[in-house]
Amino acid sequence: MENLSQFCTCRDLKCPFHPTNHSKGCSLCIAKNLKEGEIPSCFFNKVGNASEMESFYYEDFAKLVLKNKKED
Repeated sequence: MENLSQFCTCRDLKCPFHPTNHSKGCSLCIAKNLKEGEIPSCFFNKVGNASEMESFYYEDFAKLVLKNKKED
């Protein structure tokens, strides 16, 4: 797991863009997410549980942030 960033919280080790599956760090994941209009799961994990998410669009991230803010 030498390619894993110190802050990476992604649990999808089967994803071809996961940093452990290539030598380009987070770049491939971020590029893929930008192209798809999504946010990487590590951002979701920071504010909630990404495994509960059905999709990773900007709107979904905003909803998760607001939901967790209300629970604080």
